[in-house]
Amino acid sequence: MKAISIKEKHAAFSKQWHPHQIAVVDDMQVILAKIQGEFVWHAHEHEDELFQVVKGTLYMQFRDRTEVVKEGELIVVPKGVEHNPSTKDGEEVHLLLFEKLTTAHTGDVQHEITQTEYPKI
Repeated sequence: MKAISIKEKHAAFSKQWHPHQIAVVDDMQVILAKIQGEFVWHAHEHEDELFQVVKGTLYMQFRDRTEVVKEGELIVVPKGVEHNPSTKDGEEVHLLLFEKLTTAHTGDVQHEITQTEYPKI
């Protein structure tokens, strides 16, 4: 049991849209990611997802609206809700995500950006 520096862990990787696992809590995982641009529309049928913005501004697109999530804020996407995280103006956004170990990166959608394994850092 040691403290984890989120800032140091984010500095340990540069690849965007590629989650990195930093901790496991029971059947949940804590993930860090760097994102830039637009992801892919997807949903997670059986899992909720929590996104906390560590740096920058996240634009969480839903089919009927876009929620702006600023640094220090978080948003929970309920299971089954289609969503598409994105950024604007070339900004790289740093995220902390909290989700079940069974959560697939892009839900049932297979895309060139889909990751099946998250490196542990």
